[in-house]
Amino acid sequence: MKEIRSKINLYLEDSYSIRINNLEESIILTNKALALCEGKEFDDLKAKAYSQLSLYYMITGKYDESFNLSQKSIKLYEELHDDKGVADAKYNLASFYYKTNNFQMGVVYLIDALIVYKNLNDYHNISKCEKSLGTVYDFTGDEQKAIQSYKNAIKAAKKINDLNLESNAYNNLSGIYIKNNQVEAAWTIILKSIEIKQKTKDTRGLGFAIYGRGKIHFAQKNYTEAIADFIEAIAIHTEMGEKLGLGMAYTKLAKLYFEIEDIALAKKYASLGLEVCNSFNISIIKIKLLHLFYTIYKAENNLSKTLEFLEFYLFEKESVLNAQNFKVIENYDLLVRMQAMQKEAEFQKEKAIILAKSNKAEETARIRQEFLSTMSHEIRTPLNAITTVATMLNENAKPEDKVLVNSLKFSSNHLMQIVNNILDYTKLDLGKMTLDLKSSNIKFFLDNFWNAYNFQAKEKGIKFKLKLDEALFDYYYIDETKITQILGNLVNNSLKFTDIGAIKLDVKVVHQTETHDTVAFKVSDTGIGIEKENLEKVFESFSQLKSGITRKKDGAGLGLSITKRLIELHGSKIEIQSIIGKGSAFTFELKLKKSKNTEQNNQTNFENDINGVKVLLVEDNAINAMIALKLLSKWGMVTDHAKDGLEATEKSQNTKYDYILMDIHMPVLDGYQAAKNIRTLPNFNKETPIFGLTADIAAKDNEEYNFYFNDFLLKPLEIEKLKGALNSL
Repeated sequence: MKEIRSKINLYLEDSYSIRINNLEESIILTNKALALCEGKEFDDLKAKAYSQLSLYYMITGKYDESFNLSQKSIKLYEELHDDKGVADAKYNLASFYYKTNNFQMGVVYLIDALIVYKNLNDYHNISKCEKSLGTVYDFTGDEQKAIQSYKNAIKAAKKINDLNLESNAYNNLSGIYIKNNQVEAAWTIILKSIEIKQKTKDTRGLGFAIYGRGKIHFAQKNYTEAIADFIEAIAIHTEMGEKLGLGMAYTKLAKLYFEIEDIALAKKYASLGLEVCNSFNISIIKIKLLHLFYTIYKAENNLSKTLEFLEFYLFEKESVLNAQNFKVIENYDLLVRMQAMQKEAEFQKEKAIILAKSNKAEETARIRQEFLSTMSHEIRTPLNAITTVATMLNENAKPEDKVLVNSLKFSSNHLMQIVNNILDYTKLDLGKMTLDLKSSNIKFFLDNFWNAYNFQAKEKGIKFKLKLDEALFDYYYIDETKITQILGNLVNNSLKFTDIGAIKLDVKVVHQTETHDTVAFKVSDTGIGIEKENLEKVFESFSQLKSGITRKKDGAGLGLSITKRLIELHGSKIEIQSIIGKGSAFTFELKLKKSKNTEQNNQTNFENDINGVKVLLVEDNAINAMIALKLLSKWGMVTDHAKDGLEATEKSQNTKYDYILMDIHMPVLDGYQAAKNIRTLPNFNKETPIFGLTADIAAKDNEEYNFYFNDFLLKPLEIEKLKGALNSL
């Protein structure tokens, strides 16, 4: 047995040492080691083999195999109580997740592994984890955290004099320096990286370093040198079987050819890159390629192709919000706490590790919130432009292209609905959701709701019926946004599973008093129905039931879960009845307070008072600024524009405004500091109402600055909400 263990260890050590220049042989040696691991006495070596093989498959783009092997490795290491082994396997899983666009789970597993490595002073793996964290932060737009992580990786590598790990971080850090026009700094460290890779004979790493040098040449418009570097990187990655690096090089080369207006070669290399990404599910690169194709066809004035690839791009963006992340993390925090309590009871000596795990849970929660904030901003900001551009295209599109434009608008709205569901789910989960009750004409509100969804029903060839009780009072205090979301999720669910027949919204009064009515809402359909054993499961987060017939339905699986929780927020509950093959019915009751009709007078006063009002719009995005300025001018407002917080501060010192509409995330000076300046420095606008216009869901929760604002409005900006906010003052 001792001899066999020695042989297995030798295979595994040799396979790991040659991975940098002969990955194929590494896989062969690891499989030989696995073949010898028969019996429970070899479980530790089997787990190690699974973990190493998972790493090799991940590098070569075989993500499914890599994922399965990591899971097997984690299971064995957990049975062996080997924390270091579990951390190694989780590091591999993290790579799988973030390379397939599941950034949030990637961060969670990287933090898991990093905590263990830090407790063990394992600087080799600390460096690897920090470098990977930097990659995730870089891709999601948080450059400061990315730079810090890369520097941490370099620091850890230097502690153990690991030149390869040091140079790996240099490659990524140079990319950020290029983005910030720090070309000299980027050039210095990329040359150092290439020198190290040549010295250590790390062929695979050399491919990435040469690619990094090509990016610098590209930034300096040294196109001939850049092309040569990208071609050399492609050759190395092809030889080494490195799929991610290959996709990156194809993408950058395609962008270069597009910049020098060689469209044929741009399409050629973009197609090659897309082929690699599709074959190996490399979503992290695929998004960039789809956007590149959209840009190419837009430049060619090919409307059909432009819209087609814009839809592909939106769809892939939507996959970034893979809602399964949130349920895993929700359960993950609970699991960490349970494990910590068990270990404390069993092993007092592990108290330090348990405390570290507690800190890890807090760190994970913080990272999740920051991630949501970043992704919310990154997705909502372009959506603000996309929805408007789609409307503009529709005005001038040919009849045969209107179908594509309408499809684009539907996809944009669908993406926004998924974003809103996920963000609202998080708010509900954190207990931060409250009702915003305002006087509303309920019949007018429900008629508008019916109109919005009747078009979708007609497109599907089914009827959408609305039946309103004559006993309904005209005006109630309601939260229109949340009731729209409740009814919208229910109707959308019926639309998904109803192919023939009709959907019906029935609203009636079931109990009346002098001040309140209890109103029952019922959404029923003639769809495929839900099995009895699944009736409660439909309200679970991320549920995607296959009901009656095996079929794939889109969405994040959050709609009905959020609906249930929003109804509970109103102090009520939802009930469901369903028969397979005949349909389903969802019913809930809301106790609504009656109100007087103040809407007409308020609207009249608003329209009279708004004309000639002077507004300062602070917005760094040119397209969003153009849209907002046109809208405000249409209302008769006099608008002034500042492109950042510093300019807004200066303008407020010279001019008195009636309102200030302030973006939050801006260069030079952000909206928070600008609002503080206006409220505290000598100027004409210390008392002027300031509204935060932002795509960041966390902006309102910034306790240090939020009291400088009168309110916050989320992008894409809803016209009625802006009008309502201004009207309220």
